[in-house]
Amino acid sequence: MCGIVAAVAQRDVAPLLIAGLKALEYRGYDSSGVAVLDRGTIRRVRAKGKVREMEALYLADPLPGGTGIAHTRWATHGVPNEANAHPHIAGRVAIVHNGIIENYVSLRAELQAGGHVFTSETDTEVMAALIDRHIGQGMKLREAVLATVRELEGAYAIAVISSDEPDRVVGARRGAPLLVGVGIGENFLGSDAQALIQVTNRMIYLDEDDVVEITRDSVQVYGLDGMPVERAVHESELSTDAVERGEYRHYMQKEIFEQPRAVADTLEARIGPHGVLPNIFGIDSGALLQATRGLHIVACGTSYHAGLVAKYWIEEYARLPVAVEVASEYRYRETVVPEGTLFVAISQSGETADTLAAMRESRRRGYLGTLAICNVPESSVVREADLKLMTRAGPEIGVASTKAFTTQLAGLALLTLELARRHGLDDDRYAALCAELQRLPRAIGEALQMEPAIIELAADFIQRQHALFLGRGVQYPVALEGALKLKEISYIHAEAYAAGELKHGPLALVDENMPVVAVAPNGPLLDKLKSNLQEVRARGGRLIVFADGAAGMDDMAGSGTMLRVESGGSFIAPAVFTVPLQLLAYHVAVLRGTDVDQPRNLAKSVTVE
Repeated sequence: MCGIVAAVAQRDVAPLLIAGLKALEYRGYDSSGVAVLDRGTIRRVRAKGKVREMEALYLADPLPGGTGIAHTRWATHGVPNEANAHPHIAGRVAIVHNGIIENYVSLRAELQAGGHVFTSETDTEVMAALIDRHIGQGMKLREAVLATVRELEGAYAIAVISSDEPDRVVGARRGAPLLVGVGIGENFLGSDAQALIQVTNRMIYLDEDDVVEITRDSVQVYGLDGMPVERAVHESELSTDAVERGEYRHYMQKEIFEQPRAVADTLEARIGPHGVLPNIFGIDSGALLQATRGLHIVACGTSYHAGLVAKYWIEEYARLPVAVEVASEYRYRETVVPEGTLFVAISQSGETADTLAAMRESRRRGYLGTLAICNVPESSVVREADLKLMTRAGPEIGVASTKAFTTQLAGLALLTLELARRHGLDDDRYAALCAELQRLPRAIGEALQMEPAIIELAADFIQRQHALFLGRGVQYPVALEGALKLKEISYIHAEAYAAGELKHGPLALVDENMPVVAVAPNGPLLDKLKSNLQEVRARGGRLIVFADGAAGMDDMAGSGTMLRVESGGSFIAPAVFTVPLQLLAYHVAVLRGTDVDQPRNLAKSVTVE
């Protein structure tokens, strides 16, 4: 989950590297560092904490030089401190690394037996020592990196420099993203296009097991066998404006308010007056979707919650069985795959390690095919899937996902409609659902107008330590997502339950100090939910009810709070009701003074297992 930036240029690269790290800080922020080759000598600065801590040390003693590597870390092996911060140096080699090396213990023991003294607890330093040893045996840097990665088990994206070859950087990837930024008289490596968009929009996306060597004037990619391979240059559509915070206090707030546009972009040219347009999941996708007899949806975190919503939708409207599973669990059990089952992977980044590994494992298990719903067109999940749908959310910098979730729901709604049409949904119902989905951007925009009321409500949470979220039916995953957002950024312990489960345990927690947030749109389960809320009121719980004007709801919150949400219809209600819960989490976190965009212990793109 770390961020990598590297450069070879005619100018001093340290300022470019630090700017790239700032753009990647959402990926990890326990520590950071820069190493630059200065007249054949590796100079390095590292610091625990945010990039600004390291930058202050750099400004006090600048590092000149045209070749360098940089890194921002999310700790896996070793506690966050300066000694474990990247870059790591062994002899003439410096390296930065994203991923986990699974056989590092045996490699470390071998190196120690040979006399190497380690200065950190990391698996990364093992790679630096191996590369340095191979150079000592007469190999060039590229050869030494190739020899080293052949010895590794696990996942990595690395960038390496050597004092013996001060005009080049060598990178490699397996199971973690790495790309090349192609400039004029300068070239770059990065773990994310956002780190490089300030200097170039021309990118080369590396494939699994690629090794790349960059100099000021050349880029050459090699396979694991050491033979040159060709990789296409793409022009990124990312803009520098897209990753600026603008008038908003935090990226998360900006991204919450970008949702009407992001959802509209996701639906654009994919649904029209007569329904979902053909082949939006890929050329000739129709035959595969027609043959689909069930779905397995695999995802992590917020994307998993989106998958749970889709289960309700697809089973109701398309009448196909759906199983939804956490990716980290899916990989390690034997699943039963009925004939005609489509595997669906949902990921914001497209590089989520567990989701990517699960999709690769699905190839062995005999699925009908794979579909990726993702926000990053060049990501590994997208490139390896048979079918794909881009969510068009744009860059999401805040660690707590917001617009990625609602755009995933928009994409899954399109999938639901396409499957439903192909599997017998009547024309009138299909047309009504399509019209409802087209209203979603406007409905989200109306929900955002609740912000003043949410700010007032948030004040009641400042001193709270626990909260319950309740929902029934398709709103249960929305309650799960609301609880996740609150705990992620405010550090209030929050749990969600299907409201009918309240009396099977959670009701024991309810007292006057426990806020209970209920998602209560109109629908066939509303009367059941009302009964559950009465159970909370009878125990003195503090109710916060989000409702859409259903009869009998006006006094349901009692001495608590009821806020009206215009859902726009039962189909799109899960996406609409998510918005006030996002705003609630955001404003509670602001009032509690937490780091909203970079909550402790978390990182955005989870590229380790």
